[in-house]
Amino acid sequence: MIVSSLVVHPVKGCGGYPVTSRAVEPTGLRGDRMMMLVDEDGVFLSQRKVPEMAAIRPRLTDDALLHGGSVFPIITDGPRVPVVVHTWHGFGVDQGDEAAESFSQALKRSVRLVRTPPDIHRETTGETTGVVGYADGNALLVLSLSSLDGLNERILERGGEPVPMDRFRPNVVVSGWPEPHTEDRVRRAAIGDVELAYAKDCVRCAVPMVDQGTGLKSGPEPIRTLATYRRDPDGGVTFGMKAQVVRTGTISVGDKVDVLEWRA
Repeated sequence: MIVSSLVVHPVKGCGGYPVTSRAVEPTGLRGDRMMMLVDEDGVFLSQRKVPEMAAIRPRLTDDALLHGGSVFPIITDGPRVPVVVHTWHGFGVDQGDEAAESFSQALKRSVRLVRTPPDIHRETTGETTGVVGYADGNALLVLSLSSLDGLNERILERGGEPVPMDRFRPNVVVSGWPEPHTEDRVRRAAIGDVELAYAKDCVRCAVPMVDQGTGLKSGPEPIRTLATYRRDPDGGVTFGMKAQVVRTGTISVGDKVDVLEWRA
């Protein structure tokens, strides 16, 4: 069992990009979902209501965000604005008018770009708790290729088109587990010099029905098929495992995944 891919999403809700190696901090892969776009009320934007965000693919350097052919130096601290992520109310460091204008033009709506303040302490819930930036709920999303293969087999049987892994926007993709959804049974795992622990199963929203290349809705798959065999008792469907960081370090593509503890 090895890491087959790593993906960083610099701006919550926007497209991600693959990396071969990444530092892992308490909040997850360095830079992952530590920035986000908010409306005039400070409420976060997501592909649930703005699917075209998927086609926007900003990238990070050590001290800047690259988008639309421009380089925006990251403002690590400064004027703070109130922001909302689901039920969490906190603050963001505004990234300035030029960045706001660039993303507003791309989405054809008025938005501001904010970054997590250096002293942010947003606690998570789940079997293992920790901290997170602007991600929906936990530090990392882990998925396996076998889970995707199992899902796509079922989709094909129903006459649908298979979906790519990026529909689920994972951070860590594992290859080598023969059985689909093996990640659900992992309670602790060591990857490189990093240790992760299970937080909760990932309950999916409508985002997996958005084509991540075009930013267009492309339902009803995979949610339609997931609903036939992955229903959560509390509602919705599950696909993937949310994890928290127990020990920081670095994860690289090709690293062995050592499971230290399985679900009883």
